[in-house]
Amino acid sequence: MLDHLSIQCADIGASAAFYDRVLATIGGQRIMDFGDTIGYGVPPMPDFWIGPQTTGHGFRESHIAFSAPDRAGVDEFFEAAREAGAEVLHRPRLWPEYHPDYYGGFVRDPDGNNVEAVCHLSE
Repeated sequence: MLDHLSIQCADIGASAAFYDRVLATIGGQRIMDFGDTIGYGVPPMPDFWIGPQTTGHGFRESHIAFSAPDRAGVDEFFEAAREAGAEVLHRPRLWPEYHPDYYGGFVRDPDGNNVEAVCHLSE
């Protein structure tokens, strides 16, 4: 249903370094740069964008869940984020309250957003 998602970042350089690193672990990459705005995804089209904060006042947390190809991808995403200094919200684990095969790990990005890698497949 979603075509793309864009978030505003207080420090575009810090956010770009974070997303360059963590999205690579699940097959994502930087695809387009338009000045301060960067598009990520799986080629040929970006579906996740970051850009400088230009509207609104203060911070409103977003939750962003990225699809990992397998549970190992969730673990790699989580470790890359942790090594990049992200605050750990929830270490990767099964979340049976969502469904029996929901495996996800959660961190905060440089702007404080709740960022997750998730795999819905059984082992």
